[in-house]
Parts: sequence; structure tokens; C-alpha cells
Amino acid sequence: MSLPAHLRYTEEHEWLEDRDELVRIGITQHAAQALGDIVYVQLPEAGKQIEAGQACGELESTKSVSDLFAPVTGEVVAINESVVDDPALVNADPFGEGWLLEVRATATGSLLTAEQYADLVAE
Repeated sequence: MSLPAHLRYTEEHEWLEDRDELVRIGITQHAAQALGDIVYVQLPEAGKQIEAGQACGELESTKSVSDLFAPVTGEVVAINESVVDDPALVNADPFGEGWLLEVRATATGSLLTAEQYADLVAE
């Protein structure tokens, strides 16, 4: 599995990308594969406050429903409408077009480097 080195990761299989004053969030390829075919994505609305470590959305697949945990505390400023309309984008391109939301973060939770995350999922 190839992990983008510029991203940071969580133990709950989310990734974060710093984008100026915003943070873009998605789920990892490992999570997308474990979930199977994603058929529904529920995300918080823009303007909503989310808290690091708390559930802030859901991903439903043909196998199960999984919570999306907020890796940061802050205000949701945008959601990816493309994945709401076509949840398969999360499976097809989890680190690119399958991103989920952008947040103006005020604090972060516990984050891992790509190397640390690779070690975690290899266990």
C-alpha cells in the first residue's frame, strides 16, 4: 500500500492534508478497502463545529456502517458534494477525488506520520 508522505493519519484510518488555513480530511485506502463498496456518505454540514475524536459522519458500505471520526476540532467549511452524489469515489480515489471535508481547525487530535500509520496497519 502506497501512502502519501505529506499527509498525516489517525488510528481510526482518516488522513489529513494541511491546505493553508484549512485541513482536508478523508479516509485511507486501507479503510476504503476494509469497508468494501461504499454506497452512502453522511457528512456534517458546512458551519458545524466538530471535535477531535468524536464521530462526525458515517460511511455505509455493502458490508457495514462505519463512523467517520473527526481528527481535528474546528468548523466544517466545505464538504465534497461529489462523494455525497457518488460514494464510489471514496473507493476509487481515497487520497484524491474521494476526500470528504475541509475544516478550519483550532486543535488536532493524535496524529501519525505515514511511516507510523503503515506500521499500524501492518500489525
